[in-house]
Amino acid sequence: MTRDKIRSITYCGLFIALITVCSWISIPTTVPFTLQTFGVFVVVGILGGKLGTIAVIGYVILGAIGIPVFSGFSGGMGVIMGATGGYIVGFIFAALVMWLFERLLGSRLWVLIVSMIAGLVVCYAFGTAWYMIVYTSNTGAVGLGTVLSWCVIPFIVPDVVKIACAAIITERVKKYSRVKA
Repeated sequence: MTRDKIRSITYCGLFIALITVCSWISIPTTVPFTLQTFGVFVVVGILGGKLGTIAVIGYVILGAIGIPVFSGFSGGMGVIMGATGGYIVGFIFAALVMWLFERLLGSRLWVLIVSMIAGLVVCYAFGTAWYMIVYTSNTGAVGLGTVLSWCVIPFIVPDVVKIACAAIITERVKKYSRVKA
């Protein structure tokens, strides 16, 4: 195994740990939120699309097999298959969108910010659809507006702040990393 591969694997492991720690940090507000999306944005921003997506997939897999990497120190397929599990799976799609933007438009700061916003929208869309399906099958029909008011609208402002912070941190840290995808 080459030094670059070992370095890439090490970076992935460290950045999976970063997402995990971010998921455990809960900011108490009217609707509490975690820093998971912030972690995903920073990981993909610093590692780049390929390694960042691999790290995000690794994070989701670790949680799916039961390691308590999700918010509230939870893990397991029950979390993934639950009503909010679509947002966790949506992190993978957010990472893929960020990777696509990187491949098509490069890695300038404005591209990074736009890719984070697009990734967040994709994560919201996937998670909201998943929530509606699970909620409807367990409880009964629920409207899109209601689900958006529960699962998206309260998180927009905090997620915009997370994007701004992630972009700043990514730009400052990226120049010191020696990641080679």
